[in-house]
Amino acid sequence: MRSADRHLVVAADADAQARLAAQRLIARIELHHDRPAICLTGGSGPQRMFELLAGEFENRIPWSRVHWFISDERFVPERDPLSNIGAARRAFLDGRAPLQNIHAIPTDAATPEDAARRYEDELKAFYGSDVLAPDRPLFDLVLGGVGPDGHTASLFPGRPQLQIQDRWAAGVDTAPVEPLVPRVTLTLPALASCAEMLFLIHGAAKRDILARVFAGEDLPSGRTRSQGETVWLVTKDALPENAGVA
Repeated sequence: MRSADRHLVVAADADAQARLAAQRLIARIELHHDRPAICLTGGSGPQRMFELLAGEFENRIPWSRVHWFISDERFVPERDPLSNIGAARRAFLDGRAPLQNIHAIPTDAATPEDAARRYEDELKAFYGSDVLAPDRPLFDLVLGGVGPDGHTASLFPGRPQLQIQDRWAAGVDTAPVEPLVPRVTLTLPALASCAEMLFLIHGAAKRDILARVFAGEDLPSGRTRSQGETVWLVTKDALPENAGVA
């Protein structure tokens, strides 16, 4: 199903979702033969896909060319179990992606805001400009999820980071959901600068919040969309009645 804001793809279960997500990621990499850029997300959504990328699909990824970024990070050391990029590294990046191709948010900075500015500088250096051009996306693919309050990345309802239009990354001093640690997040303009944004939603616990997003409630995940294609890859058990799918 398509609407003005989303392309909905329904997967039978979490395993089927992970397979479809991995295939979409690889397809985006194949479309950009020079220097593909993939923006990962934390949480449980991508974990099965990470396992496929480390296993069955490992040989389909040109590891030397692909660059890996992260949409948001908990302000903890990479070795901390709460670290998003740390989890991705342990799951599939380490031993495959060259170290210089893994672009972690620098949580060794003094504050989340300092880390955000350093990461923004790194993104701009990779992109080759201080201004995002609509016809030249920063990322080939951005992965996303939806939290219980409708947040995505570390963009939380009612928080000032949602309003930022002149920055690519921002510090978040306090988070309203677990884990209650400071964060660093990409902003809406940076997340939107992608050829495809792929939301991964699974589990019956996500059905109610997804219904609110699909009903048009003003939530961060509903406001986050690609300048290219925005895809919601949802398992059947997470699909709300208002999704418009028979």
